[in-house]
Amino acid sequence: MQYTTTQIGRTLIARLEDGESIYAEIEKLAEKEKVLCATVLALGGIRRGAVVTGPKEAKLRDIEPMVQHFDDARELVGIGSLFPADGKPMLHFHAGIGRGETALVGCPREEAVCFLVLEVFIIEWVGADARRELDPESGLKLLKLARAL
Repeated sequence: MQYTTTQIGRTLIARLEDGESIYAEIEKLAEKEKVLCATVLALGGIRRGAVVTGPKEAKLRDIEPMVQHFDDARELVGIGSLFPADGKPMLHFHAGIGRGETALVGCPREEAVCFLVLEVFIIEWVGADARRELDPESGLKLLKLARAL
């Protein structure tokens, strides 16, 4: 286990509008406001995207994701984290996304685009010794914390 301690800093409230990229806008705002570590909460609409709903096989190398694509208006409620990767804030985001009786839960990819409005709340964490680093085994940028048990 790795862990670090931190304090709550500022809280930013943002409204994404129709057609805006969810990842790009959140990361751009965090960079502009110099927020490196944060919790991200979001609710509203998503127009299109690709959602990773799990790996095809439970293995740690050569991970092949299962991806569900959609291109219609859906509801979204999500939670994510911002931590620096290569000196810039990088969003890791998971959400429940639904339309009618159909629901997806997983990790929307960068092409996720807002439908109508998405309310975003960024709760900053200050003093955290944390970052995302490339994990050679999985090929993913994983969270690395200062302390390990």
